[in-house]
Amino acid sequence: MVMYVGDLRKNYTRAGLSEADADPNPFKQFKTWFEQAVSADLVEPNAMTLATTTPDGFPSARIVLLKGFDENGFVFYTNYESAKGKQLQINPKAALVFWWGELERQVRIEGRVERVIPLESDEYFHSRPLGSQLGAIASPQSQVISSREVLETKLKELETKYTADFEIPRPSNWGGFRVIPVNFEFWQGRPNRLHDRLLYRLLEDGTWLRERLAP
Repeated sequence: MVMYVGDLRKNYTRAGLSEADADPNPFKQFKTWFEQAVSADLVEPNAMTLATTTPDGFPSARIVLLKGFDENGFVFYTNYESAKGKQLQINPKAALVFWWGELERQVRIEGRVERVIPLESDEYFHSRPLGSQLGAIASPQSQVISSREVLETKLKELETKYTADFEIPRPSNWGGFRVIPVNFEFWQGRPNRLHDRLLYRLLEDGTWLRERLAP
């Protein structure tokens, strides 16, 4: 059975994105848009698609949560032995996509990837709720398990072992990755599909070249 979805379209009319209004620094432009997404009370505005590649070259994508950003890059946390963790260790390049539909905006980021320093991973791990810390230990992320009961049993064992007044050691296979951008693209929906697209490319001298792309 084929489901026809060709008529599902929207004419974007909320705003535009001109070179005069966009910051020449893509990190500052992202910060402005991100703050506006937060102020608009969107559901998890830090949710982003993380795209990696498998060892045999297939694209692999999933939603993860951004946990911090500055001009050094964009940080998220995961199990290093998960599918994405292993893929990034083989090919340390990735793409991120933020979609803020209510604002009719998309941001695409491409860059190389590195692990954050252990101290940074420790600090974030211990800032998480107790249940999230225990969950990170209980779950052999991306591995096949026989049932959900395997996870629940392991979690109960950990809840007995650790209490809220005990600092749980961060697992050595869990921590952060930082995506260090070489390209940003800011997309603003416009009427008649003539969307605004501004591309920022990192040059060899460390400066950013900004160009307009056809939609």
